[in-house]
Amino acid sequence: MLARPAAFRSVKPAGRRRTAASAAAAPTSVADVSALMALQGVEGPLEKRRRAIKRGAGLLDRLDEMKLALLSGEGDPALLERLARNLREERPDGGDAGLNAVLDQIDLRAAVELAKAELRRGEA
Repeated sequence: MLARPAAFRSVKPAGRRRTAASAAAAPTSVADVSALMALQGVEGPLEKRRRAIKRGAGLLDRLDEMKLALLSGEGDPALLERLARNLREERPDGGDAGLNAVLDQIDLRAAVELAKAELRRGEA
């Protein structure tokens, strides 16, 4: 066995023994982490509104991309898939009747454009 240098002889390897204090503290730290994770899952009204607006803006971006593709004569199935995926995302309730009405209109326009694309694909 190799001899340890004098500076390291008094240092015990980590993890061999747990003290009573560290054993008792372990469940508490796990409980603290669980509590923090639970708090992160709770959304306030401002966070819900922000997510609802972000989803609506994403749908509008996909609709713009689709418009440009149609005007240039290109049919991109990946674009349709992205639009459908954005439309299927859960829409958080923004808590504002006016915002919800606008988001309803965006969802309807996206659904209509997807249906029209399906008709065009069926005719081709």
